[in-house]
Amino acid sequence: MGIDLNHGSGFVYGRIGHAISVSDRVNALIDAALVARNRRQQPRDYLGGSRIGEPCARKLVYEVTHTPKDEGRDFDGAILRIFDAGHQFETLSIRWLRGAGFDLRTERAAGGQFGFEAAGGKLRGHIDGVIVAGPDVGLRWPVLWEHKALNAKSWNDLVKRGLRASKPVYFAQVQLYMGYLELETALVTALNKDTEALHHEAVGFDPPCAQALSDKAVDILRAAEAGELPPRIAAARDFYLCRMCAYAERCWEGER
Repeated sequence: MGIDLNHGSGFVYGRIGHAISVSDRVNALIDAALVARNRRQQPRDYLGGSRIGEPCARKLVYEVTHTPKDEGRDFDGAILRIFDAGHQFETLSIRWLRGAGFDLRTERAAGGQFGFEAAGGKLRGHIDGVIVAGPDVGLRWPVLWEHKALNAKSWNDLVKRGLRASKPVYFAQVQLYMGYLELETALVTALNKDTEALHHEAVGFDPPCAQALSDKAVDILRAAEAGELPPRIAAARDFYLCRMCAYAERCWEGER
């Protein structure tokens, strides 16, 4: 019996002759669904504590004011899959810590994440959890708990250099959270997505750092309300942070 190469072969051909496999078509549908779901989500109407460590103040104003990103720079399916996977890794770490005897709370008794609000609700933070009791590991409970799922390269750098040097945005996040939630220590759990290895770093509260971050948040919110843009982070658009920024074209348009 002959084989019809035009039907049932598992792939079709695109306009330029490249085979489009079943896998490609399924993935395209998954990614389209993720993008559609992301677009349906209500945008934040506040400055998130997880973003305050972003070094570019102008970028934060763009985010707070819901300024459209440059064409083609919205989150695509690949990035959204990474975000979703991160939530699943967090769920695993929670299960493992609780199984090891740590009393890790991820929701208030009445439901909903632990968090804080300031500046009339315009600055908010939602934490991954609080460990209120547990085995003796050299920490005094309660402690803030934050989880990060990282690829091997990023994870190894964190283990080698520590949170403050390796991940300053995450360091700023836990400092601001500790300041508003009046906690003295954060335990940051980092999971290596390639090996499932775990690293736990205790981070002490740095009051001057937290105050500076809170002041920065106020400056960002004031600029956003006044319709002002803070100075650019660099003198030229080829600065490495600018090259990666989703607002680069808008920011440097006319190079004013």
